[in-house]
Amino acid sequence: MSAALPTEAPAPAPLRAALLMFGSAMAFGLMAIAIRYSTRYVPTQEVAFFRNSFGLLALLPMLLRPGHAPLRTQQLPRYLLRSAIGLASMLCGFWALGHLPLSQAISLSYSTPLFVTIAAALWLGEMVRVRRWAAVIAGFIGVLVIVRPGSHGFQAGSLIAVMAAMLSALVSIQIKQLTRVDSPDTVVFYTYVFWVPLSLLPALFVWVWPSGIAWAYLLATGIMGTIGQLLWTRALRLGEVSALTPISFTQLPLVVVLGWLLFDETLDRWTILGAAIILASNAYIAHREAVVARRAARAAR
Repeated sequence: MSAALPTEAPAPAPLRAALLMFGSAMAFGLMAIAIRYSTRYVPTQEVAFFRNSFGLLALLPMLLRPGHAPLRTQQLPRYLLRSAIGLASMLCGFWALGHLPLSQAISLSYSTPLFVTIAAALWLGEMVRVRRWAAVIAGFIGVLVIVRPGSHGFQAGSLIAVMAAMLSALVSIQIKQLTRVDSPDTVVFYTYVFWVPLSLLPALFVWVWPSGIAWAYLLATGIMGTIGQLLWTRALRLGEVSALTPISFTQLPLVVVLGWLLFDETLDRWTILGAAIILASNAYIAHREAVVARRAARAAR
């Protein structure tokens, strides 16, 4: 009798979570590059529509495969509100990626957790103590360092990137509420189901038929966005936010390098300093949230 071949043990959950988060960061970084190229050929509103349409097509085979749990929900009004706010955030974010330096647009997008902390305190009634408020204030100082209001380097368009982050924070709070009842796959699915028709309406007013290579960039935008979102939700299911948040920051160096290679963009010292402050604030906020969650779990036990 032949001996059975040894089977490899699966990687530990923290390692798998880290790899999933890294993959998510890379996918979102490549999506940002595809968006920059796409906005050269079609308006921002149309890029959002094709990103959602191709994203939904990429998602369906995974979520509707045989044996997958049915995607049922009783929260359709909440999904409509979440999708409308998410679309507004998407349009602002896509405009920023198409018109601002990529490093600046991505750095400002990392201010979302700062707004999430504020929204969680005001909307969900979460207890936010002095140290987290201090981190939020420090993070907003980093935003001001990048935006530089009142200086010669100020661009009004940077406020659109900040608006995208603020709206994205509201979406994060809504996702917290939705996932208390529905699975992450259900949340992603119904978001796309609403996003496609909602994003078609503004696109129709500025419609330009894509041609040639534009289709490839739009397809990449949808596929990379969907892959990033799926990997992100699975990473957060396996690992702690405090450990995974720093890994998500790897999107920034990827985008900076590609922006330099593909678009001849340079990274100014103010963006470097502001991004460092924002990322450090985010890492500390994630750490404090994890500490609070562990204390609550111990108290419950």
